[in-house]
Amino acid sequence: QVQLVESGGGLVQPGGSLRLSCVASRSIFKIYTMNWYRQTPGNQRELVAGITAGGSTNYADSVKGRFTISRDNAKNTVYLQMNSLKPEDTAVYYCNAQIGSIQSWGQGTQVTVSA
Repeated sequence: QVQLVESGGGLVQPGGSLRLSCVASRSIFKIYTMNWYRQTPGNQRELVAGITAGGSTNYADSVKGRFTISRDNAKNTVYLQMNSLKPEDTAVYYCNAQIGSIQSWGQGTQVTVSA
């Protein structure tokens, strides 16, 4: 299992930007598929974006064109660049590492989009 630590959340005005980071504890980070999920109170966790070991990416329809996921294998880090933020993007964002059926989760970081 891999330990994950997120950072970069905070309060931002609508239309603003934030960049989330997630650092993994293991040097074999590069073989994991890395994902960002988000969750609001009373709702299930939803997949926001993912990036495979080979660099292929996928996004939820609600964030396409606004969010970009990337990874730096040398730093064991995955990023989520969030632009043109909307109030409905407010949630706790979680980093997820996946290999086969094995998954690891970070502790989450709060993102609040409000005027």
